[in-house]
Amino acid sequence: MNHLKGSGEFSKIGMATIIMMASIFLSRLTGIAREMVLAALAGAGTEVDAYRVAFVLPEILNHILASGFLSVTFIPIFSRYLAEGKEIDGWRTFSNISTVFGILLIVLIVTGMIVAPIVVPLLAPGRHDPQFIALAVRMTRITLPAQFFFFAGGMLMAVQYAKKRFLVPALAPLIYNLGIISGGWLLGRRLGVEGFCWGALAGATIGSFVIQILGAVRIGIKYRPAMDFTHPDLRRYVLLTLPLMIGLTMVFSTELFSKFFGSFLPAGAIAWIDYAMRVMLMLVGFFGQAVGVASYPYMAQLAVQGRLSELNDVINTILRYLSVVIPVSILVAVLRHEIVYVLFERGRFSPEDTKMTALTLSCLMVGAVAFISQTVVNRGFYATQNTLLPALFGTIAVVLGLPVYWAGLKVMGVAGVGLAISVSALLQTILLFSVWNRRSKNTAAIGVYRAYLNAAIGALVIGAILWLVHGALQMSPGSQTLVTNLAVICIVSGVFIVLTGLWGWIFKIEAIQYLFSRFSSLFLRKS
Repeated sequence: MNHLKGSGEFSKIGMATIIMMASIFLSRLTGIAREMVLAALAGAGTEVDAYRVAFVLPEILNHILASGFLSVTFIPIFSRYLAEGKEIDGWRTFSNISTVFGILLIVLIVTGMIVAPIVVPLLAPGRHDPQFIALAVRMTRITLPAQFFFFAGGMLMAVQYAKKRFLVPALAPLIYNLGIISGGWLLGRRLGVEGFCWGALAGATIGSFVIQILGAVRIGIKYRPAMDFTHPDLRRYVLLTLPLMIGLTMVFSTELFSKFFGSFLPAGAIAWIDYAMRVMLMLVGFFGQAVGVASYPYMAQLAVQGRLSELNDVINTILRYLSVVIPVSILVAVLRHEIVYVLFERGRFSPEDTKMTALTLSCLMVGAVAFISQTVVNRGFYATQNTLLPALFGTIAVVLGLPVYWAGLKVMGVAGVGLAISVSALLQTILLFSVWNRRSKNTAAIGVYRAYLNAAIGALVIGAILWLVHGALQMSPGSQTLVTNLAVICIVSGVFIVLTGLWGWIFKIEAIQYLFSRFSSLFLRKS
């Protein structure tokens, strides 16, 4: 697709992707810093398990209102008004949807705070400890109000994305994570893990709402409270959003089931799974989320203009480039113990916590490429304003994966839950991409499958060599230090870069050649 690489559309996507990759990389770094502070201050016991469960009811509320999908459901509606030169009408629609759903969300938040003592035990049925339940209920009530700011901020970010403004929205996750870190650091010694919850509320208020108002003002926001239930675009928005409200998406089902099934394991298991998930999600954010968010406005524009073949070209090209995630996943799996040790093993985070978190991480890396790829596949459906099919087939895949969760729990414990998460993610992504290809007549999809197969074969060979190198460098547990583990990470990563470069050069792997050429040009420019 050389014509795509040089096209104006791809240049714009490239610039937007750079902004989003930088933002998401920094947000993931601050997210890991957040987890490091939490691990040092609280470890991975009952209190941290309760903290993790405290975010499940807010997550359910977020899912019911589809707050996490505002960018993919509202952008096409607002973009249509911009394309037709009817921006004032677009702002009226923005005002109407914001008011109606904002009021509904406030009612749901208050209801959630009232019923929390009933709902929270159902979310973690394997835990009957009164202290655990009381902590989880209290922290749930603290974090619930943040959902209003996520919704309102999501609407404000959506209109900025529609106008191709990415910088201010890119700050939201950074400020949110810094809020959690500050809350834990400043209040943790007095309030325990609850301090992190207050920090989350403050971070959501400032990052997702206050500064987004400033960003929206810069693009000329025109908001007037309105509640017109007969407005056609309110109905259109509801129809677009309803499947997402009732469907089980990959991220939502993972957050829900990891706590549900993890509750049947010993204390600390929920925390082990979540610590491992945060490491895996760094890859998801850096690769998949960045390119997905940045490319979506352009994908929506192609869909609105009926240029479906070009939309397929964009999706196929992005997915082929994302195949590079497979060997990177192998690298992380090989270095799992060193990575977890460097990130978390200090304070109250014990060597046993490191061992179990690293084991879970290796299982999660099996499905990392699926988490990353689905961010692009789903946006193909959303760009064409089809939310029903991804919700329907995503839910089917989640339900089919439930026996895998139960079998994994019974046979392998915490590692089994991690592997079940990966299997479920792979099943969902393959099914959704197949449906997309059939509906969009994406005959060039065979190139995507070929790229992933080649990446998997190359990754297995590279992984075998890395495993041997890693084995030669391994030390006894008692002799490990931060410096020695960092040294192992650097050496094995260096070998990985050399092997991956050779693999890309010998077999002419498009994604590898592109990445190396970009890094080479950057290095030469600096020189």
